Amino acid sequence: MSTRTKFYVDKQEAKWLGVCAGITDYTGFDLTLVRVAMIVLTIATSGWVFIAYVAAGLLAPKKPYGLYETQEDAKFWQGVRTNPKRSTSEVRSKFRDIDRRLADIELHYTSRNSRLAEEIDSLR
Repeated sequence: MSTRTKFYVDKQEAKWLGVCAGITDYTGFDLTLVRVAMIVLTIATSGWVFIAYVAAGLLAPKKPYGLYETQEDAKFWQGVRTNPKRSTSEVRSKFRDIDRRLADIELHYTSRNSRLAEEIDSLR
């Protein structure tokens, strides 16, 4: 399993143990909504969710510093975790688009268009 697809407690965004921030990082949900849901579930389950929260906070590994290089990188890995099948189809789609564009470039390059050939030769 990739280190980017694991659950971590996020101490950098933490209020207490970082479990809610870790859930937010893992799923992409809004942090405030996760915290409110945690409070509501703790009250609704007579504290069982709080016990699970503390256990997760103590047992889950801390999020490594610099796990994601950019915000776009973080969003990509959240998408991989939530729906890996969709992620692979997006990658395939991107490669098909790149392949189509390369085929168009190759078609222009190998065509008998003398003006285009002269421009390419002048660039060499």
